Amino acid sequence: MSASSKIDSYELLLTQMEALLVSNWVSNLANASALLWEHFHTQQKPQSEVNWAGFYTYNSSKQILELGPFQGKIACQIIEIGKGVCGTSVQKKQTQLIVDVHEFPGHIACDAASNSEIVVPILSENQEVLGVIDIDCKEINGFDQVDQKYLERLASLLASKFEN
Repeated sequence: MSASSKIDSYELLLTQMEALLVSNWVSNLANASALLWEHFHTQQKPQSEVNWAGFYTYNSSKQILELGPFQGKIACQIIEIGKGVCGTSVQKKQTQLIVDVHEFPGHIACDAASNSEIVVPILSENQEVLGVIDIDCKEINGFDQVDQKYLERLASLLASKFEN
């Protein structure tokens, strides 16, 4: 797949998500996980090998990530901040683009078939963590900077409609 096709696919995903946004966090994350799943499964390898696409929401009172809407196999329900790729993304408030999860210290293997991962923090305007986008792939090096750019745009879009 050409870079322009991938970009066009992400642009469509963002347009669709914007049209679906409501003032309900769970509904937005549920629709976003379905859109992400569809997006990745219409791509060529390695992206067609995405085996999990979803969200963890941040529980600030307990200082943990809790499983949110997703597509894929069953998943870890609670992740501590600083643990694994998701917890590290929250701790650093930065996207984690992991070429090979087996090389990531403390990786949490919810699905043994996962070999690469990208986790994008969803941050409020005040840079408070609301949750994370988490995408796993069966292929090593399943994600790149194009994915990072567009998933960060999706995170900003979702954050704009966050309500407690």
